[in-house]
Amino acid sequence: MNININKVKIFVTIPPENVEEVRKAVCEVGAGVIGDYTYCTSSTKSTGTFMPNDNANSYIGEKNKLEFVEEEKLEFVCDIDQVRKVISKLREVHPYEEPAIDIVPLIDESYFK
Repeated sequence: MNININKVKIFVTIPPENVEEVRKAVCEVGAGVIGDYTYCTSSTKSTGTFMPNDNANSYIGEKNKLEFVEEEKLEFVCDIDQVRKVISKLREVHPYEEPAIDIVPLIDESYFK
């Protein structure tokens, strides 16, 4: 099986108050394009958990204490040749020291014809 991956889907969790800033930033550098549409994203409310260790410089929370925080999971597609630029911009504007970023390869639906 030989599959060419041309697009990925990127997922990132963000504090609700920062979602619009991150959405705008990643879309301005090429993410979220589907056909003739731009700024194509989706967000879902979620609860994130984490425990900052002694070396962390946490945006939210206390060191060595398990935190439960309201977040939104923002997801968007991205052309494979734009991923580095989009991730770089995402990290630049994201408030977290270590944002949780998932990058999932997508198979074009034309493959299934």
